[in-house]
Order: sequence, then C-alpha cells, then structure tokens
Amino acid sequence: MISGHGSNASSQGDAQALDYRANIDLIDAAKAANVQHFVFISVLGADRGYEDAPVFKAKWAVEQYLQSSGLNYTILRPSGFASNLLPLAEQFRQTGIYLLIGDPRTRTSIVSTDDLARIAVESVSTPDARNQTLAVGGPEILLRSEIPQIFGRIFRREPIVINPPLMALDGVRSLLGFVNPSAQKSLGTLRTLLSNEFFCAPSEIAALESLFNFKLETLESYLRRNLSV
Repeated sequence: MISGHGSNASSQGDAQALDYRANIDLIDAAKAANVQHFVFISVLGADRGYEDAPVFKAKWAVEQYLQSSGLNYTILRPSGFASNLLPLAEQFRQTGIYLLIGDPRTRTSIVSTDDLARIAVESVSTPDARNQTLAVGGPEILLRSEIPQIFGRIFRREPIVINPPLMALDGVRSLLGFVNPSAQKSLGTLRTLLSNEFFCAPSEIAALESLFNFKLETLESYLRRNLSV
C-alpha cells in the first residue's frame, strides 16, 4: 500500500484531516487487512521540529505512528516536487516573470515526480528499502535563483525576477489572522518551505540511485519533457 495524499490549496490546507488523520486511518486499515508493506510519502525535514508548519508536524506524527505500527514500511521524504513548478513555468512562458519570495541563495534539490512515483512503487519489492526512511531529491543541488534561469533557457527569454522579502509574506499572514485564522495557520507551512533549505546530499542521491538502480532526472529535463519544449 502506498499513501501519497495530503493537503493542498483545494483542500484549504487542512493538514490535521488529510496529512494526519487520513493517514492514521489508512495505516490502521492496512494493519487490519494484513498488508505486507506500507509506503508513506512524507516530506524532507519532517523531523526538524518546525512548530509553525502544520503539514510538517502532521507528517512527522504519521511517521512515528507507522514505525510503531508493526507493519513493514518505507518512509520517503521528498524535497520539492518538480510538478509544482509546471504552473509557474507556464506563467513564465506567457509573461517572463518569476516571483521568488525570500533569500534567492537558499538551496533545494527538486525531485522529478515521476522518479518519486517509481521509487514508491519499487520500495515494496526492494528488500533494502524495508523499514527504512529515505530522503528523496533531485540529482543536483540548486539555488532558488537558478530556477528562473532554467525557465529562461527553456523558453529562450531573459527572466524578470521579482524578489520580495519574507517579511512581505509575514505581513499577509498577520492580516489574515484577523479575518481567516485557519488560512494564517496553513501559511506557516509555506513560510517554512521558503525560509529553510531542503536538499539531499550527493551521498544520499548516490545511495538512492544505487538502491533503485536508475539515474534520477534533473529539473530541467523534467520541465522540458512535460512542457513539450
């Protein structure tokens, strides 16, 4: 069994219901059905104790519950999803504008969503992945400032980067607190993602490629393939 669901914009950021409760119920159902292996897609940094990030807190609690459940498991902790950049790339195609909130020098290693899916499926039949927690990232460590440059190469246009500071997001969160406290809380996860580094060390990527016997795809390759450029 593979659990990859979670909260997003369309679910109004309900981390307690989707990232936590739904996964706990799924683990209980898997145990009752004598499922042989449970793969849980968590998030890189779930164990760092980000108190202001509901999704991170929920994923960490689920990890601990799964590890104590008695099920055979594999926990995958991906960094940023390459698929999340596809809408931004399409906007860039039209406007040439890229919004980069916070420090552009922050490092990331964005994983191909296809690679993550393959790893999740193959974890079930890979003995050395059993009862392991694996960081999953792309094969390169990127500065966030390099992402609009990649867009620029793909679409052959000079990027216009708008780079507001994190305090701009903090201002929005403060205002939301007066009218929509739940939205203010959910933005804590976004702020955590923007203000911290999420990348895999080269040794972690090498170990991952060796374990699953394939080369991970770069962000630029993934974007070109999915944008038909």
